[in-house]
Amino acid sequence: MDPLAKKIFKGGLVAELVDIFGAYILFKKINTSQDFRQTMRKKFPFILEVYYKSIEHSGMYGIRKQDQEKRLNSKN
Repeated sequence: MDPLAKKIFKGGLVAELVDIFGAYILFKKINTSQDFRQTMRKKFPFILEVYYKSIEHSGMYGIRKQDQEKRLNSKN
């Protein structure tokens, strides 16, 4: 493999690792903070929907309902 191909490969690998690490940090923050989920609902609702679907797919139910109840209670 020539040096340019190695540099491109290494750059791609580093980019993928940064992406995976960033996704993990975002998931952990969304998973542990109801307030952060409310912020995500306002700014990036599609990301929050993916989170809810993935959590429900893994068998954990009730987080979406808790968030909806908090939202309704805060409006009253």
